[in-house]
Amino acid sequence: MRSWTARPGDGAVTATSGPGAGVLPHPPGALTATSRTRRTVLRGLPLLPSVVLMLIFLAGPIAYCVYYAFTDMRLTGASATHFVGFGNFTKAFGDANFRNAVWLTLVFTVLSSIVGQNVLGLFLAALMRNASRGVRAAASTVVVVSWVIPEVVAAYLLYAFFRREGELNTILRVLHLPQQNWLFTLPIVAVSVANVWRGTAFSMLVYSAALQEIPADITEAAEVDGAGRWRKLWHITLPMIRRSIGTNLMLNTLQTLSVFGLIFVMTRGGPGNRSETLPLYMYEQAFQDSLIGYGTAVALMLLVVGGLFSVLYLRLLRTEV
Repeated sequence: MRSWTARPGDGAVTATSGPGAGVLPHPPGALTATSRTRRTVLRGLPLLPSVVLMLIFLAGPIAYCVYYAFTDMRLTGASATHFVGFGNFTKAFGDANFRNAVWLTLVFTVLSSIVGQNVLGLFLAALMRNASRGVRAAASTVVVVSWVIPEVVAAYLLYAFFRREGELNTILRVLHLPQQNWLFTLPIVAVSVANVWRGTAFSMLVYSAALQEIPADITEAAEVDGAGRWRKLWHITLPMIRRSIGTNLMLNTLQTLSVFGLIFVMTRGGPGNRSETLPLYMYEQAFQDSLIGYGTAVALMLLVVGGLFSVLYLRLLRTEV
């Protein structure tokens, strides 16, 4: 039987006993540094086209926008573009309309994504877990339809529901309850409810898959120990689907931060600016007021906000239960 001893410096190996004793360049099955590098390059070659496309169509435009965020570029008027440094960002933080848009964006995100879609999706998933197959199929169809229809179509449907002569006021009239023009009195709440209606299906599907992964014997053992419904939810269900909750929150938050069409069709950011979130404020500044540089700076700040939410959720996902 052979035994091997490594020789310092060149990585060669000496067979100290057994047949064929002597210095060998490498032990059996070992790869040289050149071989490992060649194998790594060959494995990465199929990814090269995707990396090139991402650099051209993703990293390139982002770098382009970062540059214009520090300029005074306009669609009309001045023909020359000048570097203004942090002037656009200083202007934004000094603008009351920008601060209002930031506040409404946070309200819209918390109401419709972090609370609305997340909680309602978990509730529907828990209900359908114990429902019959027919009920699950019917409920899934109804909820998923609101998710797959185009955003503009969903916006028009919800506009018809919330307007003064819409179905919501018709229902309230039948119940002899006070009616109002919801798109005028509570516009940010109306668009938040609309986003909950449209996006809850994704959360429901995520949580339905997560709940199926909880072992039945753990739940049964908790019931034997006398745990009630709420204790099982708090001490078993939520901890075991914690990673699904974090992933769902991150995806929903990033999607909600960028919602434009739904709000634009329903309220156009009005009345006044009472439902004008950051995407609508950015659109108004860049394309209606022709301030491309300033609008790009707002878009860059929205990108930073999304990045901060992502980092927060990723840190939560790394935390062990």
